[in-house]
Amino acid sequence: ILQSSDSSPWMFQPGIRRIQGFRCTHQLSPWLGDYGQATFLPICGEPSEVHAGASERASSYRPEDSTLAPHVLSLHLMRYGVQAQLIPTERCAMLAAQYSKSEVPGFIFDFPGTTTPVIKEDNANRTLSFESSANSGGVQKGFACYYVLHFSERWTDFISSTSHGHHLGVVHFDQAVTSINVRIGTSFISFEQAAHNLELEIGTKSAAALRTEGEAVWNNHLRRVEVKGGTTEQQKILYSCLYRTLLFPRIWHEPDASGAMQHRSVYTGNVEAGVMYADHGYWDVYRAWYPMMTVLFPERLGEILQGWVNIYKEGGWLPQFPCPGYRACMTGSLIDSVFGEAAAKGIKGFDMDAAYAGLKKHATERGNPDAGYGRRGVEEYLKFGYVPAGLVDQSAAETVDAAYGDFCIAQVARALGKTEDYEMFMKRSDSWRHLFDPETGFIRGKKEDGTWLTPFNPVRWGDPYVEGSAWQHRWDVPHDIAALIEGLGGKEKTVAALEQMLTMAPDFATGSYGKEIHEMSEMAAVRFGQYAHSNQPVHHVLSIFSAAGRQDRAAYWSHRVMEELYTVEGFAGDEDTGSMAAWYVLSALGIFSLCPAKAEYLLGRALFPSATLHLSGGKTLVIESAVKAAAQTTTTFNGKTITASTITHTDVLAGGHLRFL
Repeated sequence: ILQSSDSSPWMFQPGIRRIQGFRCTHQLSPWLGDYGQATFLPICGEPSEVHAGASERASSYRPEDSTLAPHVLSLHLMRYGVQAQLIPTERCAMLAAQYSKSEVPGFIFDFPGTTTPVIKEDNANRTLSFESSANSGGVQKGFACYYVLHFSERWTDFISSTSHGHHLGVVHFDQAVTSINVRIGTSFISFEQAAHNLELEIGTKSAAALRTEGEAVWNNHLRRVEVKGGTTEQQKILYSCLYRTLLFPRIWHEPDASGAMQHRSVYTGNVEAGVMYADHGYWDVYRAWYPMMTVLFPERLGEILQGWVNIYKEGGWLPQFPCPGYRACMTGSLIDSVFGEAAAKGIKGFDMDAAYAGLKKHATERGNPDAGYGRRGVEEYLKFGYVPAGLVDQSAAETVDAAYGDFCIAQVARALGKTEDYEMFMKRSDSWRHLFDPETGFIRGKKEDGTWLTPFNPVRWGDPYVEGSAWQHRWDVPHDIAALIEGLGGKEKTVAALEQMLTMAPDFATGSYGKEIHEMSEMAAVRFGQYAHSNQPVHHVLSIFSAAGRQDRAAYWSHRVMEELYTVEGFAGDEDTGSMAAWYVLSALGIFSLCPAKAEYLLGRALFPSATLHLSGGKTLVIESAVKAAAQTTTTFNGKTITASTITHTDVLAGGHLRFL
């Protein structure tokens, strides 16, 4: 990642054509901060200036003359006359530098800290080691990311200093040196593990060999979906989105000497056996990312789920927003959806019994939401059947999230044969009805005494909602959409309400936020009414058209969103660990998971004339589309007409031909 700001968590801005270095990071979100980071920069000459701040030693580069691909980043550092190439592996990287100036070549590493660091220097073996303990929380005592740097050349001098809240190390090489390769190993366990990771993943391989290996790995992933037709821009957007979906969650486990996986637990502080993942916000990704994974990468998904189970085993609670450990962020316990979907769709590879124990615990016992685990307002929810406004912040959002979560937990209970628990959680999943107001047709905040929170303004943002107003939260009943449609007066009135949402003015009142937050600005910036696609709460809404019998309108609006709000330059709002990208991938295939914990997909219309999905077990699903977005769509699967606008997960994984005619 290019670091374009000295201290801001918004470390990369495309419009800034100067970089401070190549930053080792896997930051989940600027809102939650970074951890264990370090920055690297090859330089040439100017040894007296390198100890200034990162901004002072930055170099210009030209994006149009650079190469940015999943397996390599190559650019020219104009100030230093250095052609730099970053080639990543899972836990390591090679930074190759070619020097064109006649001045003294050098290399800088920079990591946060104020106390005197321990930097191990071994020029005989061309190795430098240091540890970065930088973090924003969610870590154990003594946390560190361990770095081992192996240079292709011995250095002539090494200087270290501490200033501007950072530690700085600078090495210089003989003036005759014209290129260096720096092999960088990392570990959250130890220096020895970092060296082991470096040997396994890079060893003595050349830059060309590493590029070839990385390209093969990424092509293997990206070729799970092969499209034909469409514009070049549409294909670029699709594959860029698929690439982005695969960047998170972070692989946290590391192989021991025998190849078995282990990890430094941020929950126990010890090295524990087994897999572990970090950096995922379930509130963001449950609507599209996990459904996409159940189709395209179910085996990897099973391993990821076991990582979440291991968090429960080590920390005693399932996480809300692991970054890398327990962090408090957003409403609900949407990991419920992740496991409910896995149970409904038969995903293997994780301990479902342990997962269920963790799910039931946070749905029935008081946790510590401020510390990143447990449901907020669970006691009030159990007492009143809803979360009352005035007692708990964002009460309406917490209620509907809990109701959907209870439905998801019920699916796990059913898969395990726990009939009584299944019935109990299914009954609890009706709790959203307490907050549905039939007179206005909206989910509303309700006080402890059973009266509505007034005055009611459907475009007022914030409490009792979160990052939205009543319009965005009107549809937060994915598990019981038929009942919501009935409550809105039937399918025709539901379709009319959806059309109104998408075509009305994008008005908003700042409400409890007291200022215009970026989600409001992003909604107002585009012509989609109250449909704020820039944020995740509405990402299931267009599929409700299909549930209401208007697949053609689902197709029309999803195509408009894909064509107008996704470009090769970027997204209309927060990407959030693959959530917005996964929405595009699924929508471009003509399918979407309205309720992830049901083993079915609502149909729209595929974007490309032909798309082939390479599925598990060597099976393929060919999706073809031959109609325009505004046309009434007839859909067939293996030659038979689909009348209900849905296709089952079983049929999708069995493969065959899905055609939009």
